[in-house]
Amino acid sequence: MLGRLDRYLLRETVKVFLAIVLVLILIFTSLMFLRTLEEVNLGGLGVDIVFRYLGLQLQRDLSSLLPPALFLSILLTLTRFARDSELIAMQACGVGSPRLYRTFLFLAVPVMLVTAWSALELKPRAAANIQEIRIQQRGQAAQIAGLQAGRFYVEQRGKVVVYIGEIDRNRSLGDVFVLDRSGERTRLVVSESGQHRVEEGTGDHVVILDKGHRFDGQAGFGDYLIGNFDRYELHLAGDGPAQRASGKRATIPTPDLMRSGDPADRVELEHRLAAPCSILTLTLLAIPLVDPSPRQRALGRLLLALLAYFSFFNLQRLAEGWMASGVTPAWLGSLWYQPALLVFVHLMLLPEHFWFRRLSWRLRGDRFGRVEPS
Repeated sequence: MLGRLDRYLLRETVKVFLAIVLVLILIFTSLMFLRTLEEVNLGGLGVDIVFRYLGLQLQRDLSSLLPPALFLSILLTLTRFARDSELIAMQACGVGSPRLYRTFLFLAVPVMLVTAWSALELKPRAAANIQEIRIQQRGQAAQIAGLQAGRFYVEQRGKVVVYIGEIDRNRSLGDVFVLDRSGERTRLVVSESGQHRVEEGTGDHVVILDKGHRFDGQAGFGDYLIGNFDRYELHLAGDGPAQRASGKRATIPTPDLMRSGDPADRVELEHRLAAPCSILTLTLLAIPLVDPSPRQRALGRLLLALLAYFSFFNLQRLAEGWMASGVTPAWLGSLWYQPALLVFVHLMLLPEHFWFRRLSWRLRGDRFGRVEPS
């Protein structure tokens, strides 16, 4: 059962945790809102689904926000307790590190369960919905009925930019501008007229330009090729049945990843498992990184906390990349960095441990004939 002191620690930590989560959500939502408005301005997303799209992005990335929020909340709470000499008072009453570990685990376990649900269930479902929205929006934006004259449309992640000045009811295009950077040389195509059609089966969109000009070359170099053409076809990848069925690995349900024998699927599975596992790891990291004495300078431990925080998430990407490329063996997986960082931090803090200092004093006393003071 939780005592009064345990409830006090948890109550103060939960307040800081909720405040940090709220701030992170506001920052994340603001950044995603700006990016979404940019997509709306480029014609890649409809205005009517902006808030639904933002909600799905938040659901997809919620599991990435909770681990750092819990880590920072424990650090800030314990730092305030140390500054107010409350940790020293707790130690004087017999409340040591084991009691703190037990108390904060009561908070870490529910947060870990929520993170596991978000990473294993909510994240792939939200990613699948986001992909479906993108497919529908790309298909609608590529249809003539959805296009608007005088706007730029970006395809293939910005490699192809199409501008249509005029559109009539017969699917005739006017004042067409195409910037194609998908090949080795940048290609600029302009035409006063053209047509549009959608190929059956593949779903590719074909823009046919009539009697225009073409410029091939790189900016800053003089080896441009300039020519005229009577007919020019531009193929844009559509969203046919085969492309819809392929999907992204992030949209695969977690049970399917668990049954799969593909190494890439295992990397994705362990990427999802890393979030709930990091809740426990970061909790065990945060507690020893706070010096309970207010008289001690906390700069060293603060730098170690920053190093551990940034190393944790950088090592995650590095470990997943090594596993995907086959650098690390399959039996090792991609979660080895979490216990490795735990061991590293505790080894760095070992010289400050009471039992280590006592053992060191005894060794020096035996060597120089001194007796440990009582």
